[in-house]
Amino acid sequence: MQAIRKRYFPALAEYIRSGSEASLFEATEIGKLLHGIHPEDIIAIHEESMQMLVANVESEEALRLYSRSFIFLIELMVAFRFRLQPDQTPEQRFSEMRDMLLNSHRSFRMVKNKYENVLQHMDSGIAIFDGDGILSFINLQMAKLLDIPRKTLIGSNLTDLLSHPQLRRGTKRIVLRIYKEMFLRRSRYLEFQDASGRHLLVTVTYGDQLDGDYLFSVKDVTEYKLIEQSAYQNDKLAMLGKIAAAIAHEIRNPLTSIRGFIQLLRPHLTQLGKEEYSRIILGEIDRANDIIYEFLNSSKPSAPMKQEVQINSLLKEVILLSDSEAHMKGCQINHETYDENLTISIDVKQIKQVILNIVRNAMDAIGELEDDRGGRIDIITKREGSYGEITIRDNGKGMDSTTKVKLFDPFFTTKAAGTGLGLSVSYRIVRNHSGTIRVVSNIGEGTEFNIYLPLVE
Repeated sequence: MQAIRKRYFPALAEYIRSGSEASLFEATEIGKLLHGIHPEDIIAIHEESMQMLVANVESEEALRLYSRSFIFLIELMVAFRFRLQPDQTPEQRFSEMRDMLLNSHRSFRMVKNKYENVLQHMDSGIAIFDGDGILSFINLQMAKLLDIPRKTLIGSNLTDLLSHPQLRRGTKRIVLRIYKEMFLRRSRYLEFQDASGRHLLVTVTYGDQLDGDYLFSVKDVTEYKLIEQSAYQNDKLAMLGKIAAAIAHEIRNPLTSIRGFIQLLRPHLTQLGKEEYSRIILGEIDRANDIIYEFLNSSKPSAPMKQEVQINSLLKEVILLSDSEAHMKGCQINHETYDENLTISIDVKQIKQVILNIVRNAMDAIGELEDDRGGRIDIITKREGSYGEITIRDNGKGMDSTTKVKLFDPFFTTKAAGTGLGLSVSYRIVRNHSGTIRVVSNIGEGTEFNIYLPLVE
């Protein structure tokens, strides 16, 4: 048996790899050598060999290999059974071979069903079109992405799919784009963002390995994009640190000297009736110093000087600081908590700066509204697993997708007098506290920031 196994495996592997006649002839030769072996033992050898061959291949490839191996097994069994056996009549040999092939086919169907079940429940959408453009297989995830029942799609071609009454207009545009890129331009990969903001990666596989079929796979890569953006953000923050340190060193000292000389000249400007000039110059120098101060904050490694504090007591201080400014801008700040005793270990000054930045941005967004509706800022705290969640929600003008992507980038701002550093500094501070910050926003629907900080248990 061991000798048969050693010869069977390479012959089978060569046949399902190349499909050559020489490999099939080897199956006939092996069949002639199988003296005194029961048919079930042959099937067992075949199954062992196939399990080794499909151990490291994709599910759809495994199905193709099993299908091809069945031809090899039939050829071997024909040679095995039609060898001269004095103790059996031709009818008996034929009957036994038929039963054996039925058992083998049943085994193949079980394996096929197992791999189809795996394909059905993959997190990627899978669709297979044959060489004539007919959809021969589609899994549950792909049907879910199309939002059409699977049973109504099998047997359709591209025209049928595009004219399907349940296909949404936005999805139809995506299907047409995939057709243009992958069939007309022969691209193997396409990445795009759908209407709900998900990043989807489409791949197509075709050629000899699929016997003329086209296999389409659609995978949601939103999480990977977030990781990529986070890494990109970290690189930009590192660059910002170097720039900020250089600017602070080169500019801050000269500004201090200029400010001192302007103060000395102030009495002379007053005598000339130009006191307004000194006020403007000093104001602009102070504004430049403020910008440099923000640069310095963004460039510091700034390991937080932590102390334990209750989230709600910190937020009450922030609301007290912001209340008068909010009143002047027609905003109402509301505080709501689902847990009074959430305690975090933080650098109070830094986290207070983060919350003040976001609250002031919310007030600015509300101030840019063109209607007369009242501005509202809700600050909500609750427990989220091992984190304390601080939600800051406003009913301002909201943001488009382009602004959201660049929101935490250094120097990016939509304000005429902004530096574009407030949120990038906030992002860095929260990250240094082993926390995360997320944003949800749509044009005309306001903005919601969610800050997660580890709780002290």
